[in-house]
Amino acid sequence: MQQAPPHLEAEVNALLTHYPPEQKRSAMLMVLHAVQEQCGCVSDAMIEWVAAKLECQPIHVYECVTFYPMFRRKPVGKYHIKICRTLSCELAGSHKLCDELKKMVGTGMDQTTPDGKFTISWVECLAACGTGPCLTINDDFYEKVTKEKAEQLLANLK
Repeated sequence: MQQAPPHLEAEVNALLTHYPPEQKRSAMLMVLHAVQEQCGCVSDAMIEWVAAKLECQPIHVYECVTFYPMFRRKPVGKYHIKICRTLSCELAGSHKLCDELKKMVGTGMDQTTPDGKFTISWVECLAACGTGPCLTINDDFYEKVTKEKAEQLLANLK
């Protein structure tokens, strides 16, 4: 079984102090967020590590990781572009915007560019239904994104 980096081990140990010792599994979402933030994704090895840490079966961790769309099973690029695909943004042009972005960065959906810079993914509602199409780049939110605005955003990142 893989060992976690010391700083992750310390962070998870600190998280576990907020939960009753007999209910470690209650910390699963917080622990998975910490793992993903530190490691870039939740790998099979880290699923095993989390299960051991929370004293549960690896299948329970795997179920959680694959159920919630915010967890990734493989690393993403330095800039993770997440485009809203729900109805309001779709009607405002999110699918066309996505096609343009894929051309601009030279990759497909959920693939990372060869230089490791960009990954494009769909995401569910970003809660700005009146100002679509919307997207995030890492933790930065953008609305009313046109092809021109997307070109400018990418130019600022290169």
